[in-house]
Amino acid sequence: MKTVSQISEIRVRHSMRARFNPIKTLTPDSLSNMLDGFASGYLKSAALTWEAIERRDDVIQGVASKRKKSVSRLNWEVLTLDDSDLAKRQKEALEHFYDHLVATNACDSNERGGFKLLIRQMMDAVGKKYAIHEIIFSPRVSPQTEGNPKLTATFRFVPLWFFENRDGRLKFLLNEGTTEGVELEPGAWLITVGDGLMEACSIAYLFKHLPLRDWLIYCERNGMPGVKGVTDAPPNSAQWEHARDAVEDFGAEFHALMSRGTDIEAIDLSSRGELPYPALVERMDRAIVALWRGSDLATLSRQSGAGASLQVDESAILEEDDATMISETLNEQVDKFVLRYLFDGEEVKAYVRLIPGAKKNLKEELALYRELYDLGVPLALGDIRERFGLTTPTDSDVLLSKTSQEGEK
Repeated sequence: MKTVSQISEIRVRHSMRARFNPIKTLTPDSLSNMLDGFASGYLKSAALTWEAIERRDDVIQGVASKRKKSVSRLNWEVLTLDDSDLAKRQKEALEHFYDHLVATNACDSNERGGFKLLIRQMMDAVGKKYAIHEIIFSPRVSPQTEGNPKLTATFRFVPLWFFENRDGRLKFLLNEGTTEGVELEPGAWLITVGDGLMEACSIAYLFKHLPLRDWLIYCERNGMPGVKGVTDAPPNSAQWEHARDAVEDFGAEFHALMSRGTDIEAIDLSSRGELPYPALVERMDRAIVALWRGSDLATLSRQSGAGASLQVDESAILEEDDATMISETLNEQVDKFVLRYLFDGEEVKAYVRLIPGAKKNLKEELALYRELYDLGVPLALGDIRERFGLTTPTDSDVLLSKTSQEGEK
């Protein structure tokens, strides 16, 4: 069990000083090389690029933030596999662990929070494929102490460019500039694996900002028409100077003065017909929204008139799947390690679970369970409680039952 951080201040300082702007000169060729390198296990270039894109693109920042926060806002609970005394003690230990954990950022110690921040940081894997935390445990009571042992930990979110994955296993890079990492100690790291949407989003970003740049150049050059002045006055004469002042006062960026008969007319440099830039930019924005949030609301609503309904359904599916990903990751990499340490290798009988907020037809589900019960199908009470988000009552809880309701009548 690790109680001291492996990431020194010097390592963080060197990384901060060596950072650069990877999207300043981004081209299709350079992006292709970054993505190929990421697939080969060299994570740094792509990770830095994705981080910069997610921070600076208005659409990606908005949809990514919503996707992460929708899961971090969910309620959570600790469930047990049975009603044994061991299961109850393990439940209390996990509740204490998650209630008291601290989440922070290895490169920004100002970022501190609790379980909800940890979830939001874990959700970074949806965009960048991996989200990695260093776990620094703080034992309160040793496993040999009588009573209920307690344990808490600090989770330090570590940027992806601190790692390499060339052997198909994430390894920590001890120094900036090295390519050969060291093995991650079991139980000392939390590795969340997600969809890696930023690979496709970075391509959409590039082909969105290339036409955006050209569009901006077009607006700068053609936003105001040029002005041409023609006069019969000889150059540098008083009449010539008056004509030149008239052309300059017109306010155009492009202007010219020529001899032969004073005449001022507009020079329209704009193109005829519809510009291609807006459609291409909008196409990329819709692709980004569809990747992060499900169906593109604007597109579907125009095509079928059911955009809002379909988007709500797909967002609910994504939220439920994200909640399952976070829960299973914590169950496998944190819950089991904590409980086996605290309870001296005893069987694990408790686990944490995020409660999805997806809208369900509870009446239909309840009717199905009743019909199965009437048919004599064996049903596990724990499964029913988990399906409807019901916690297991404790000995001190006042229980509501059908008998008690009839008595009140």
